[in-house]
Amino acid sequence: MPISTEIGLKVSDGKVTGVTLTDSAGQAVAGAPRADGSSWVPATALKYGTSYTAKVTAVGADGKPVTKETTFTTAAKPQGQQINSDLNLINGGTYGVAMPIVVEFGTEVPPESRAAVQQRLFVTSDPPQPGTWHWFGGKQVMYRPEHYWQPGTKITARKALNGVTVGNGHTDEDYTATVTIGRKLTIDIDNATKQLTVYQNDQPIKSMPVSLGKASTPSSSGTTVIMSREPSTVFRTPEYTAFVEYAMRLTWGGQYIHAAPWSVGDQGKRNVSHGCTNVSTANARWLYESVLVGDPVTTRGTEVALDPGDGWTAWDMSWADYNKV
Repeated sequence: MPISTEIGLKVSDGKVTGVTLTDSAGQAVAGAPRADGSSWVPATALKYGTSYTAKVTAVGADGKPVTKETTFTTAAKPQGQQINSDLNLINGGTYGVAMPIVVEFGTEVPPESRAAVQQRLFVTSDPPQPGTWHWFGGKQVMYRPEHYWQPGTKITARKALNGVTVGNGHTDEDYTATVTIGRKLTIDIDNATKQLTVYQNDQPIKSMPVSLGKASTPSSSGTTVIMSREPSTVFRTPEYTAFVEYAMRLTWGGQYIHAAPWSVGDQGKRNVSHGCTNVSTANARWLYESVLVGDPVTTRGTEVALDPGDGWTAWDMSWADYNKV
């Protein structure tokens, strides 16, 4: 058996009332049923090459409990290459209301393997806010609810992929994180007015002038999510090298909101950047100190649309389109 084995709970004319799983040393393994009741899932990955005993108790129509027992042994650790996919949550962290649950893979997951991988990705929220997964190519899958998370929501996400074949003989690992959604803060950037407006609980609290990407290197219109906060970083391209402060990443392709004291004279008037959103140092610092990773940023009226998957673009789609395979 693979170490990702689950305990089936299918019964006829009855209801499962209890499941226990113990290893060969008699140590109990924690776990819980899937929401649809189809199986019982161990809370952590099982051990390789270990014997386990499962007991399932069900009550039939006559009210009498019946317990069935089975013993199985997990397979030895495979010799194939293990990859370490990344779950984009730090246990105990606090995130913005648009924080998607993102699993990024170091190798391409082929289409025929994606359903099995997705089956082993778990998200629970309190209060409950049902959501769904969507693949952006073969290296990135994201989970989001229909609407932004409610402030104060507790989310537990798990990629239970240890022992699951991700594709091309690769296996993965098991990781769980529990996080909190913070206050509601959203950012709107309007190319027509060259203004960035910050909203808290849907009320404007601050506006600032911006300079966006010039015509040859335009900023992307669409809804992105702040992916990281960097007090300082260096941008390097074949054309230039620039040291910047208070950088907030929006896309994998290198679009940020950041301090740009060299373009203060252009901010609010014209676009001169290489695709980033330029603000003054004072405004960038205020924004950097105010935002969380996971806060949504909507940019409007530029020459190009955001590319799906260039960043955490789960919210740049209608709910109907997001639910399409």
